[in-house]
This record gives sequence, structure tokens and C-alpha cells, in this order.
Amino acid sequence: RAARKGGSAAAARAGRARARRRSTAVMSVTLHTNLGDLKLELHCEDTPRAALNFLALAASGTYDGTAFHRNMRGFMVQGGDPTGTGKGGASIWGGAFADEIVPQLRHHKRGVVSMANSGKDTNKSQFFITYAKAKHLDGQYTVFGHLIDGFDTLDAMEKAPVEGKKCKPVTPIVVRSVTIHANPFAAAAT
Repeated sequence: RAARKGGSAAAARAGRARARRRSTAVMSVTLHTNLGDLKLELHCEDTPRAALNFLALAASGTYDGTAFHRNMRGFMVQGGDPTGTGKGGASIWGGAFADEIVPQLRHHKRGVVSMANSGKDTNKSQFFITYAKAKHLDGQYTVFGHLIDGFDTLDAMEKAPVEGKKCKPVTPIVVRSVTIHANPFAAAAT
């Protein structure tokens, strides 16, 4: 019993330490779209490569002027492709980068932000935001953030009319610019 109790206390201390580290590694960004703002919190501690990639691309202006090219009501909206076709994109890593699958980070609600890919370890610049729970995506896509403000904008995006099999918005939904509110990677570099 004492060993169990001590183990529980040690586990609790370790959990508190992880929570403190996470609280110092909070990054948030706002995507300013033509339909309104989407404020995202990124999981820097759990998915550092995906979070750093997204932040660096945002800081360089890569996402500015890009359209969400795929909009599937009840499922998700996808963007981050500078070509606007769903076939383009690049990462800061000089090619595609590996998935960062974290079992605790799931597609369990509206507003989950994940890397879009074309198979295992093919992450670049494209990302998607869920409109609903999508458990079938768990373990296949890197969840690297979640929406913390702008659910009204997400609602407007979901209602936007689309055309064709690829569900392209009839009127483009465009990321005009990105504001970076907190950058833990920059603080770590100094």
C-alpha cells in the first residue's frame, strides 16, 4: 500500500510538472479570414515539429492569401495550400515530416486542428479544422491545436456553399493574415 501511495504521489507530481511545462509552451495564433477570426491554441509541448512548422509558415506569410480549398459540412474544412488545389504545400523541414501521433490528442470535438496529409509521414503545410467529432481520424493525423475563439466564424465557414466532388467553396474562404500571440519557440531561442 505504501508503495502504491508513493507511486500515486510521484505520478501526481510528474503530472503537475508536465502541466507547468505545457503552460510555459502555450502558443496561440489568430487566422484572420474574410468570414471572421479563428483563434487557435497550438500543442507545442506534445507536437513540437507540427507546431513549429505551422508557426514558422504563419510568421513567414505563407498562409496569407491562401484559400480553404475543401469544405465538407459536418466533417472539416481544409486549407494551408498556397496553390489552392489541395496538391501543394511545403514544410520548413525541407520536405514532408513525420506524424506526431499523441494518443491523448484526439479528434473528439468541433474545432480540433490537425495536419492534413496524403498518408503516413507526409505532413507539409496543409491543415484542417474539424466541424464535429471524427474519431476515425485518430492515429492517422497529427492533432496539433484546437480552436479557442471564433466558433461563430467556424459556423459561417461550415454553412458556406460548395461545388463539385472536392467540396470547393463557391465563394473563396481566404486567410487574409495571421497574428501570432505567443511564440514559445522564439523565447527558447534567446
